[in-house]
This record gives sequence, C-alpha cells and structure tokens, in this order.
Amino acid sequence: MTIRSSRRHAFALHAIATWLLVGSSTACSTGVTGHLPLASVTDAPLTGRTTRWDYASLDPASHRLYLAHLGDSIVTVFDTQAQKVVTDIHNVSHVHGVLFVPELDRVYASATGTDEVVAIDPKTLTITARVPAGDYPDGMAYAPDVHKLYVSDEHGGTDTVIDTRTNKRIATIPLGGDVGNTQYDPITKHIFANVQTRKQLVEIDPVTDKVISRTDLPGAKGNHGLYIDPKTHLAFIACEDNDKLLVFDLVNRRVVQTFDVAKDPDVLGFDTALDWLYVAGESDQVSMFKVQGHAITLLGTAVLGPNAHVVAVDSASHYAYFPLKNLAGKPQLRIMQAKP
Repeated sequence: MTIRSSRRHAFALHAIATWLLVGSSTACSTGVTGHLPLASVTDAPLTGRTTRWDYASLDPASHRLYLAHLGDSIVTVFDTQAQKVVTDIHNVSHVHGVLFVPELDRVYASATGTDEVVAIDPKTLTITARVPAGDYPDGMAYAPDVHKLYVSDEHGGTDTVIDTRTNKRIATIPLGGDVGNTQYDPITKHIFANVQTRKQLVEIDPVTDKVISRTDLPGAKGNHGLYIDPKTHLAFIACEDNDKLLVFDLVNRRVVQTFDVAKDPDVLGFDTALDWLYVAGESDQVSMFKVQGHAITLLGTAVLGPNAHVVAVDSASHYAYFPLKNLAGKPQLRIMQAKP
C-alpha cells in the first residue's frame, strides 16, 4: 500500500456520521451517491500520533485485532471485545503488512524501513524473530502445507519466501515488476501475486517456489489489492490507478467482470458468512458488494471516514474495523456492523 500524499484529506466528522446513518443521496463534496448497508457501533480511541495506518489482521478466537501503525512504526494490538488497545509493539520500522497466522498462533509484520519481516508471539506480545526480506516488503500470505510465508517485495519485484519453522529466508522469487498484494488459494494450494507494472496476476507453486503462470489483466492499472474467495474460486483485484475492481475466474484464468469502485481502492475485506466484499479506498470511500456465486452485485459506495483505506472484517459478528488516521484530531478505530 504505497503512500500518496495527495490522498491525505479529511471530511467533517458530523457530516460523515449523519451521511452514513441516514443514507443521504450525496456524500459531502465528493459527488459520490448512494449509501452503505452499515450501522455505526463506535469510534474507539487508538494510541499514537495522527499518522498513517496500513494493513490489519484479525484473530477472532482471541478477540484480537492487529493493526499496522506505519507512521509510528508500531503494531497496535486491539481487544475487539473490550474495544480498547491492549498494547503497542514498538520497533517495527515503517510497518506495512501484518498477518495473524492461526495455524502457527503467530503474527508476522513487514518492516519496510529495515526491509525485514518481524515475528511476534501473541501470548507474550513480544518480537521473537527478525528475518531479512526484499526491497519494500508489504503484503504477506501463508501456505500451510509447506509451512512457508510469502512476502510481496513491492519495489524489489520479488516475493520473499520464509520457512516459518525456522524463521529463515529460503528463497527469493523474481516476478518482473512492482509487486502488489500476495494471497494463498486453498483450492489450488498455490500463491497468487499482483505484478502491478506488468498488469498481471502471477501464480507460484509453493512446493518448487517457481512461477508457473502469468495472466494478463485487461483493464488493470495499478492492480494492488487482492482477495481470493475459495467458495466461488474467484479472485478480486483492486486497481488503485483507475479505480476498478476486477473479478478474475481462477478456473478459466480470465477477467469476467469489472466494476467502478471507491476512488484509490486499496485493502479488501470479506464477510464469509454474508458473502459481502469490502473495498476500502484511500479517498475515504468504501464500496461493498454481494457475492452470490459468480453473480456480483454492488451494495453501495460511500464515504466511510478520513483515510479509510484499511478494513478487517469479523464474519461472526459482521463487524468491520477501519483504522482512521485523524478523526477529530486523534487516531481512532471506526467500528461498523453490516445490516443485511
């Protein structure tokens, strides 16, 4: 999730809250129409300064939400039951990606400032390992059968492979361009990665750590965000440079639909119980879709909050969590609940 300073604008809190609750036909001065099927739960205080947040990862079993506070170089641990910060884990330089891996009961965070991946023990909330990565490590994905973590080296044009049994780097896979998000597909048991500058989706075999296919993505510009739905075997690809969502059929290896979405789309979230897809944008806007097999329906696009480009979704409670950089002068976690 590359920082772009032109995206750092805010909207008045009372206008946003009113708009979300009543579903006004216009959203402040953005020209966006419609509303989101969400109800406000609360805005919970976060720690640190009013600096940029990045990825978030949820551990629903322990009611923990891990948040990458990029601007403060910390991983914030939030209790979703008590709705308060548990602690901050410091010295994770310019942290971008954060991923809780339930199979390992471990958290990984990508420290872009030091080009490394940091392992965190959720029990002690301390750093247990630091592993060298490539240039500008960002998104991460875990392949459970081979016990490997795959890390998008956005500026290095590679995926770094880490053996999670030893926390050692074991391979570097050249992808030939700036790398967006990397995801694991539990159906094929392969890794997929966006290669933004080539407008491609690349497939990696985790057994050999070799690229086995490259598929061009017609209509893609800046294909960065990626989510794979194993139920439909569709990949959803957010294109930050032309505000599009591509729906990619992983069986037939082709783009089957394209949608206009929230401006500057970034992180994708998915409610697996409702089959609702969230597309969070750098522009403060969020788009939501209903996924019914291969029938995709837009539920709405609207302003969610300032810098609402990150989302994590709890499929049991239908809560969606949006860390906001600056809300009334301080960082806060906007918690919303889906209303089908």
